[in-house]
Amino acid sequence: MSKRRGLGKGLLALIPDVDVEGQGKDRLKELEINEIRPSVRQARQIFDKEKLDELADSIKEHGMIQPVIVRSISGGGYELIAGERRWRACKALGYNKIPAVIKECPDLEATASALIENIQREDLNPLEEALAYKQLMEEFDLTQEDVSGKVGKSRSFIANAVRLLDLPAEVQVMLASGKISAGHARALLAIKDDNKQMDAAANIVAKQLNVRQAEEIAREMIGGKEKEKKVKVLENQYLARTEERLKIYFSAGVRVKEKQRGAGRLEIDFSDGEDLKRIVGLLLGEGSD
Repeated sequence: MSKRRGLGKGLLALIPDVDVEGQGKDRLKELEINEIRPSVRQARQIFDKEKLDELADSIKEHGMIQPVIVRSISGGGYELIAGERRWRACKALGYNKIPAVIKECPDLEATASALIENIQREDLNPLEEALAYKQLMEEFDLTQEDVSGKVGKSRSFIANAVRLLDLPAEVQVMLASGKISAGHARALLAIKDDNKQMDAAANIVAKQLNVRQAEEIAREMIGGKEKEKKVKVLENQYLARTEERLKIYFSAGVRVKEKQRGAGRLEIDFSDGEDLKRIVGLLLGEGSD
């Protein structure tokens, strides 16, 4: 293993307000790598091995240019706030120590800080980002407006991101794996039927459709559903008119009951035997005796 380099010349310039080995609020210190554990609130779920290997090679060649950020935890040790990829890469290289900024901050600040760093570095996929916003809202009882202020995104952006969690699990997997984009996923949200959403998503992946084409598919599906509704309304109106005409024609109670695929049943009331003969005569075109 090659000799590990130092922290890098630009480190103090990157974090000028940190006390090196001091007792200030935020301290810069080299920590035993095994004293640090990942955060249980880490938003990112997927760590690309190839990219981690590239990062490890860069750290091996150029040293740790930017420290990880941690906070002290009860019982000893530290919890990562930001920099889990760097921590993982250093562990893979066999390093025993790692430069770290030790911050004193509560759960909410730690979670928000980790989320902000990941977002700014574009390290999260859209599903991970949506889950992180939802976690902030549910765990710390925040509104979308509150989250917006903490992560520097508009409230509408937060709302649209969280809505992605309404998609079927199969579609969420496609989103997390990068088979469809957040734009594709937002287009699918316009379709309210889960099965149709999954069919549309599969079509997008199979045909490598862009977002505009995905939006067109959604419009077609929504339009098709609206047409079905209109046809059904017209059919119901026709049955109601037909029932009323038959009531007048037979001078009797009439019910037209529709079943599946256009089939149905016609019911005509009669009061006695003579009334039945009258109705049968009308049905056969014989008139009444």
